[in-house]
Amino acid sequence: MNTLLVTGGAGFIGGNFVRRAVAAGASVVNLDALTYAGNRDTLNDLAAAELHHFVHGDIGDATVVRRLLAENRPQAIVNFAAESHVDRSIDGPAAFVQTNVVGTLNLLEQARDFWRELGEAERAAFRFLHVSTDEVYGSLGEVGKFTETTPYAPNSPYSASKAASDHLVRAFHHTYGLPVLTTNCSNNYGPYQFPEKLIPLIIAKALAGEPLPVYGDGSNVRDWLYVEDHCAAIDAVLTRGRVGEVYNVGGDAERRNIDVVKTLCALLDERRPREDGQSRATQITFVRDRPGHDRRYAIDASKLQRELGWLPKMSFEQGMAATVDWYLANQTWVARVLDGSYRMQRLGQ
Repeated sequence: MNTLLVTGGAGFIGGNFVRRAVAAGASVVNLDALTYAGNRDTLNDLAAAELHHFVHGDIGDATVVRRLLAENRPQAIVNFAAESHVDRSIDGPAAFVQTNVVGTLNLLEQARDFWRELGEAERAAFRFLHVSTDEVYGSLGEVGKFTETTPYAPNSPYSASKAASDHLVRAFHHTYGLPVLTTNCSNNYGPYQFPEKLIPLIIAKALAGEPLPVYGDGSNVRDWLYVEDHCAAIDAVLTRGRVGEVYNVGGDAERRNIDVVKTLCALLDERRPREDGQSRATQITFVRDRPGHDRRYAIDASKLQRELGWLPKMSFEQGMAATVDWYLANQTWVARVLDGSYRMQRLGQ
């Protein structure tokens, strides 16, 4: 894959993937609308890289997408572009439908038309990889894991919009023959994550001496996946995955939210002690739960491991330590992010 069109490549997961792809020698055309969570600072050290070409634009703009495909003739499209925060989807679901459903539909239509005009060898090599979420499967009980055949049961406007986009990707393969791939991942964490998400939010509030909000009783369980492991999985699926298939990506690291927060407190206490000597765990505050909060997610990634040989390299403990160290070393990045419209306020009530 010498040339990639990456959408949403100034976001958290997309930005990490772009950095990985450029480092591996791929030429990346990076299309991002730079909404609140898109951040050019994530790509600062790629500013002079000849292999990285940033374009400010929307996946819903047919003219822009068509032009980029015609001019750059990528071997693959990797679609990260999405509105992705459940709390924001509760406050304003329409934006999620517009980007995640309508935008993905436009991207698929432009990809289909471009792919149809390619030569036989180029058609055979082309791929459209759609990055999705485990939230499309709904909520689990105390046992069991999501597999690629788990029925969809989305419970938030966000997950419903992602489920719709997943169905469109599947339909374009079965109806038009477009060579698609879909990945459904568990909760990501790591460098460059926008601080409305749990881990960077807790780090920022802990350092600011503010209460650390934990929804409900803190017993909601998520499977945590370090972002660089996720990017390696996407690379494996893109280059070796079977066309038309879905691959679940998980970190095999289930943790209750309260335990994630306590782990962060302990790491910060060790690295940046409070002046009063108290643990940051004393800042934990239980708050009213999110409406419709799914209780548990867990991913069975055995298909990905069996077919493509992928395994996460970073344990939860290693990944959390690396994440805390990155945020402590990159407070300027955090400050610039928090200088915008988001000031760590509660959303989606």
